[in-house]
Amino acid sequence: MITIDILRGDITALEADAIVNAANSSLLGGGGVDGAIHKAGGPAILAACRQLRETTLPNGLPAGQAVATTAGNLPARWVIHTVGPVYSTTEDRSETLASCYRECLRVANQLGAKSIGFPAISAGAYGWPLDDATRIAVETIVGTELETERVIFVPFNEQAEASYERAILTVWQDQRTAE
Repeated sequence: MITIDILRGDITALEADAIVNAANSSLLGGGGVDGAIHKAGGPAILAACRQLRETTLPNGLPAGQAVATTAGNLPARWVIHTVGPVYSTTEDRSETLASCYRECLRVANQLGAKSIGFPAISAGAYGWPLDDATRIAVETIVGTELETERVIFVPFNEQAEASYERAILTVWQDQRTAE
């Protein structure tokens, strides 16, 4: 059975087998979570990302996909990079956002990771409304077959923490009603 936790704080300090980087498609660092992970993890992460760009991902990482690298100086063993979709009011990109979570879990399973920490993918600079982003995250995690034993949502502030709490409660109530 999976354990889902919410631990508000800095994802770069999370002690887990893997943490997820809300990356940009270049994989070469950026702002927000991406910049923080590259900065705290040190040059080994950037070197691994450059290697991916030179070999298997010459055009970058497409939105909704995931790939793992070393975690460098971070307390995690691996960083799983995923590119969330930019929010759009004219196009439903929810499936791409859900794919980010499924693909990260698939990669975590391949690595043998028993614990994984997620930021709120696409809910920062990519403009996804927080409550919708956390709902999609929780629904996808709960609806995906996992070998991972522990999922940790790492919200960046009180508002995000409350949004995860509401999403978990709603998904749990919906499951109880369906039974």
